Amino acid sequence: MTLKEQLNNAVKDALRAGDELKKTTLRMALSAIKLAEVQKGGPLDEPDVVGILQKEVKSRHEAIEDARKAGRPELETAANDEIAILQPFLPQPLTPEELEQMVRAAIVETGAASPRDMGKVMGVLSPRTKGRADGKTVSDLVRQLLA
Repeated sequence: MTLKEQLNNAVKDALRAGDELKKTTLRMALSAIKLAEVQKGGPLDEPDVVGILQKEVKSRHEAIEDARKAGRPELETAANDEIAILQPFLPQPLTPEELEQMVRAAIVETGAASPRDMGKVMGVLSPRTKGRADGKTVSDLVRQLLA
């Protein structure tokens, strides 16, 4: 079952349960996915759907920061609730140990020996870590291990 199908089923379950927050949150996520599909001109693959869900979660984190600055705890709570609804649909993030192991394997695989070879390593790693690790964290670790 694809992630999009899981989201659709969760919306149906929320409708049956009368869970308004879950229903609207999941519908917003599905709407963002549909918009991306229209812009692309076809269905999205799983990593792209995961990326959209991550953007949705990231926007909620930004809303939390804005709510804190504005002194609006009710908005902060609502954004946290929405994150809790979206989080189960995202893949588990890589632990630092798993990430380091993947980076070391990619360095060996590409034969990288210096920081100049960082592009090769990132080219191999990016598809493998997409949705499970922050790109900046990955590039910092690659840079550190190649130095």
